[in-house]
Amino acid sequence: MARIAFAVVLSAHALLHALGVVKGLGLAPLEALRTPITRAMAGAWGLAGVVLMAGVVALLAWPRWFWLVGAVGLVSSQLVLATAWQDARFGTLGNALLAVAVVYGGAAWGPFGLRAAYEGLVREAGAGGPQVSSAGVVTETDVAALPAPVQRYLRFAGVVGRPRPAGFRARMTGRIRSGATAPWMPFEAEQVNFFSPPRRFFWMKASRGGVPVDGLHAYTEADASMRVRVLSVLPVVDVGGADFMRTETVTLLNDMAVFSPAALLDPKVRWRALDSTRVEATFTNGPHEIRSVLVFAASGALVDFWSDDRPALDEDGKTLVPRRWSTPLREYRPMGALRLASRGEARYAAPTGDAAYLELEVHEVASEPLVPFSTHEATDRRDADTGPDPVEVVVTGPRRAEPGSSARPRR
Repeated sequence: MARIAFAVVLSAHALLHALGVVKGLGLAPLEALRTPITRAMAGAWGLAGVVLMAGVVALLAWPRWFWLVGAVGLVSSQLVLATAWQDARFGTLGNALLAVAVVYGGAAWGPFGLRAAYEGLVREAGAGGPQVSSAGVVTETDVAALPAPVQRYLRFAGVVGRPRPAGFRARMTGRIRSGATAPWMPFEAEQVNFFSPPRRFFWMKASRGGVPVDGLHAYTEADASMRVRVLSVLPVVDVGGADFMRTETVTLLNDMAVFSPAALLDPKVRWRALDSTRVEATFTNGPHEIRSVLVFAASGALVDFWSDDRPALDEDGKTLVPRRWSTPLREYRPMGALRLASRGEARYAAPTGDAAYLELEVHEVASEPLVPFSTHEATDRRDADTGPDPVEVVVTGPRRAEPGSSARPRR
């Protein structure tokens, strides 16, 4: 809505440049423009208006390039306004508004924004890499080596007989908030994961009170980081380092379980069955070792995942606070060749009780190509999402339980 409103304002600003054309060509007397305008300058006024209208088209059809077209329109418009300053100076107000939009557009979609950083990380990670693991397809023999609840999940998801993927890409929408009492922010997001070596890149665009908020999580071989910017310019969160990488290693295992169940065959995951529906997984990546508990329904579906090794980020945006993290899942449906959860939450346990800070709907998961979704591709596919009705998985008994005497205590 805000983009359409600005497009209307920019269109009106562009059309006002036609006054310079009319004056310069002598098509009509214009008392509002007393400054003489030559025929050559009439062409400059017209050209500035055309560029501004091109900015309107870019804003609506190719928003990621609006900042560049808008910047050219801004400069050309201000130059012609300067030639008739006494009469046309108030047009600078329109250009001031355009300047704000250009700065935001450049930060959001330009070469220095988080979106550009996300796309660059994905391209670098995937350059020349295989799209399918050289390990071949998943066999019943592979699955038989896992605990019974995990076996049922992999068969339920449909991974047997399918190639072992080199990673996946996913896109989703939902809402997120910074705390249990904070207002919800709608968002759209996408991510690309690679499995060998493990890398994860997650980009999100949210909005709070109409103000855009961008976020980027990056997990590589050497580090993990999270950056959040308001208006794509003002940093509000910038964390990283060894402690955060260990935290994000839990997220990495969660991604493997939720979006690409065949990845659970990775030898870096060690298993300990707790009972008929719960399994403890110990995942090691380099110096980081984390534990999580996976909870399954009788159907085989994964219905919950929790860990004490993923602390929450405090309100200061820097400090990690020990909290149990969980991701309840529901509504399984076909996504490509697999059956995966299409809805879920992310929750933290606190002394006052569990509270969800994220609710999402997954629209697409694909094992190839491992590249970012384009803006139009994501929008078009989200609008066109239909597919079979999701399968609701009902869980009986407690939603979550302690992993047993040898598991880590609740913090």
